[in-house]
Amino acid sequence: MELKNVLLEKNNHIATVTINRPKALNALNSETLRDLNEVLENLENDSDVYVVILTGAGGKSFVAGADITEMKDLNTIEGREFSQLGNKVFRRLENLEKPVIAAIPGFALGGGCELALSCDIRIASEKAKFAQPEVGLGITPGFGGTQRLARLVGTGIAKEMIYTARIVKADEALRIGLVNKVVEVDKLMEEAMNMASLIASQAPIAVKLSKAAINRGIQCDIDTAVMYEAEAFGACFSTLDQKEGMIAFVEKRDKSFQNK
Repeated sequence: MELKNVLLEKNNHIATVTINRPKALNALNSETLRDLNEVLENLENDSDVYVVILTGAGGKSFVAGADITEMKDLNTIEGREFSQLGNKVFRRLENLEKPVIAAIPGFALGGGCELALSCDIRIASEKAKFAQPEVGLGITPGFGGTQRLARLVGTGIAKEMIYTARIVKADEALRIGLVNKVVEVDKLMEEAMNMASLIASQAPIAVKLSKAAINRGIQCDIDTAVMYEAEAFGACFSTLDQKEGMIAFVEKRDKSFQNK
């Protein structure tokens, strides 16, 4: 796997994916999106990875947005294709069976905010800043921002952020539910790794099925959603990990899950 703009490391059932264009504040061009897509394909096929951490290199930025240098000369068809590429990759990230934690050190603007929204959990440093500034550039959000932001923080706040293009600092992002946690800059990766390790210590199949039930259920009516949950719940009883988890509980001993 030859990647120019994305780094991939794996250790103890945790994969760390780093957008690596620090000179461009990790802006997303087509090449970077394709690199990320290749990494996601690798992670989909690696049963030894239970949790993913996604971050940006350089300390200043998670992802500062889509690459304006590439976008500025696009026509209508090319613009639509660029949006479709970003949405395809971000949906693949969102649908990844393994939980994804976004570790956000700094700027998460435009496509960077949209990338964070595609993750399951967002941990921000106290210096992180979020925005959907596209209308100030004469465009709309194009990588899911008009859809995921409203689902996460509500339509009123999402419309305000998108219509005004204003920057939201980390403390406000926590207050409105855009991020799960805010930590000191030098504690960011430690906090993300601690959370990833805690998730990885649970039964991997149960975590995977929980993610699927949440993601599917949130899109439909409650009656259909609880049917999805019942299916996921029932499926767990076909696993060795369910037997191990419950027997260990009854026997008051440490559990040892095998992802089976």
